[in-house]
Amino acid sequence: MTASFWQTLQRPIIGLAPMDGVTDAAFRALVDSTGHPDILFTEFTSVEGLHHGGVKLLNPLIRHKTTTPILGQIFGYTPEAFYKAAFIVSEMGLDGIDINMGCPDRDVAKKGGGAALIKTPSFAQEIIQKTKQGASDWAQGKTLQEAGVREHICTWIHTYREKNALELSERKPLPVSVKTRLGFDKIVTHEWISTLLKMEPAAISLHGRTLRQLYSGFANWDEIGRAAELAHQTNTLLLGNGDIQNKRDAEEKVKQYHVDGVLIGRAAFGNPWVFTNEEVSVQTRLKTALAHCELFEKLTPDLHFLSLRKHLAWYTKGFDGSAEVRDRLMKTKNIEEVRNIINDV
Repeated sequence: MTASFWQTLQRPIIGLAPMDGVTDAAFRALVDSTGHPDILFTEFTSVEGLHHGGVKLLNPLIRHKTTTPILGQIFGYTPEAFYKAAFIVSEMGLDGIDINMGCPDRDVAKKGGGAALIKTPSFAQEIIQKTKQGASDWAQGKTLQEAGVREHICTWIHTYREKNALELSERKPLPVSVKTRLGFDKIVTHEWISTLLKMEPAAISLHGRTLRQLYSGFANWDEIGRAAELAHQTNTLLLGNGDIQNKRDAEEKVKQYHVDGVLIGRAAFGNPWVFTNEEVSVQTRLKTALAHCELFEKLTPDLHFLSLRKHLAWYTKGFDGSAEVRDRLMKTKNIEEVRNIINDV
């Protein structure tokens, strides 16, 4: 396994979990500058969509300027598409490739991707192998075109790199990691994690629920702890995920279950300070909401502004008059309207 940023990160690693429809470039940049997590993940991107030339699917892989490692998360069910996606993530200037083997979405699972890969362990291993091969071939100089990536994807990436002055000083194979769950319809921690460890991923992030549970009940941290015991016999790091409420909670989980780190997900909604245990004023929250909108326009001007409304709702909870402010913000159509409302509060 090639040495990477994973080996140099200070333990415990406390990072922002990947969340579809949430962890876009603007949210990651905001959390990065405010909460300073150790690692960041993009939203997940379909390898089949990239394989067929879906240029819009490159938007989730946009990165902001930072020294914090950012992992491009991909999902799907076609090994050859994972091979090409490894080239794309590498060319986008990200720091690692994370394979989603835990998504509970029914449509994804029906096609054999996400958490459904838990039911096909040998196929999951093939996908990891193909992804690592893609990362290695890219590092050895193989081009996007030679890998069979569609021409308009190649053109988009070339333009993106020029526009952002993104220089790749040297080609190193990006580390490949996996995010997954305890099982599909039942807990199979030992068998499943052992299967993944044979492929020597740089890290495994384990959500403490099965697919059948979705996000109901409580995350099973005892099983996460058992997975950590298995990983500690290898060079693969094990991060736990599920029901982490704040940094103190994260640190307690690390001590109790001996994981190498944790990922914080839903607790970061409207609360990038979850990584610092900082208590902030209402005015700070509102100014941060506006800063989030500004980052969105700067980093992803082609995306629809209305996707910010859920974030604005999360920032405006739990203070006197919050319902009225939130109601007004839910009707905004652009950043100027948001700015006017926040300046009135």
